Amino acid sequence: MLVSIVIPLLNENESLEELHSSLKQVLIDNNYSYEAIFIDDGSTDSSWSAIKELSRKDNHIKGIRFSKNYGKSQALHAGFNLAKGDVVITMDADLQDDPEEIPEMIEMLLSKNYDLISGWKKKRFDSLFLKNIPSKVFNYVARKTSGIQLNDFNCGLKIYRKDVVKTIDVRGEMHRYIPILAKNEGFSNIGEKIVKHQARKYGKSKFGAARFVNGFLDLVSLWFFTKFGKRPMHFFGALGVLMFIVGFGSAFYIGAAKLYKLYNGLPTILVVNNPYFYIALTSMIIGVQLFLAGFIGELILNNNQHTNRYNISEKI
Repeated sequence: MLVSIVIPLLNENESLEELHSSLKQVLIDNNYSYEAIFIDDGSTDSSWSAIKELSRKDNHIKGIRFSKNYGKSQALHAGFNLAKGDVVITMDADLQDDPEEIPEMIEMLLSKNYDLISGWKKKRFDSLFLKNIPSKVFNYVARKTSGIQLNDFNCGLKIYRKDVVKTIDVRGEMHRYIPILAKNEGFSNIGEKIVKHQARKYGKSKFGAARFVNGFLDLVSLWFFTKFGKRPMHFFGALGVLMFIVGFGSAFYIGAAKLYKLYNGLPTILVVNNPYFYIALTSMIIGVQLFLAGFIGELILNNNQHTNRYNISEKI
C-alpha cells in the first residue's frame, strides 16, 4: 500500500527539514511505502530551495511550486492530482500537526472502512478569543448546516481513500469544507479522531481573524451550491415565476378594479397614478430577470469549460 502525504505551505522554510525528518521516521518505522508532496504556494522565502534539497536527499519527495500565492485550496487540488497513493493524508507544514498520529489514522480508516477521517484538535494552543471561540462557533454552524457531526472541520490533518481525493473538486476557499464536498459526492462515511495540536515553533500564522468571516460566507455559498448548484433554474426560475405571478395578479386586479369603478360610475384615478401599479410592474420585471438568471445559469452549467486555476512554475 502506497501512502501519499500532501503538504501545502507558504513561507515555512524553517520547519521543512524538521517536518521531513519526523515524517520519514514515522513512515519507515511502520513500513509504509510513501510519497510526500510539498506544494509551495508562492513562498517568498527559501521554502522552494529547501524542498529541492529534501528531494535530492530523499527520492520519495515530490514538489510543486506555484508562480504566486493561489491559496490553500488550489495547493490541495494540485497535490491531489499528483498523488498516487491508495491512502492520501493532508497536513500542514508548520509542525502543528504531529506525524505520530498517522499510523493510528490509517489503521482506523482501513479497519472501519471510512471514506475519510478528520482530525480534531480538541486541546489547542491558540488564542482563546481570536481563534478558539470563533472556531467553535464556526464548527457549530458548519455541523448544523451540513449534517456532518465533526468538531473541527478546518483541521489540516485528514486522511482519505484515494477515490475521495480524485473525485472532489477543491476550489476557491473550500478547503475548510472538504468533508462536506466529499459527502456531496456520495462519500458519507466520515470519521473523526482526536489529534494532538502542537504549538507553532517558527514563523507566524498565515490566517487572520478575517478567515472566520470568509469561512461563514463560503459556508453560505456551499449550502447554496449543494442545493441548487446543479439545477439553478429550480431556485431562480421558481422564484422568478412566483414574482411574476404576484406582479401580474396585482396588475390584473388593479385593472379589473378600474373597469369595475368605471362601469358603476364610481370615482377612480388613472392606473399610472396608482402606486401599487408600479409595485406590480416592478415585481413582473424582477420575476422575468430571475427566470432569465436561472436560464443563463443552466446554459453556463451545461457549457462549462475547465480552465487553468493556477500556474505551476516548477515541479520535481
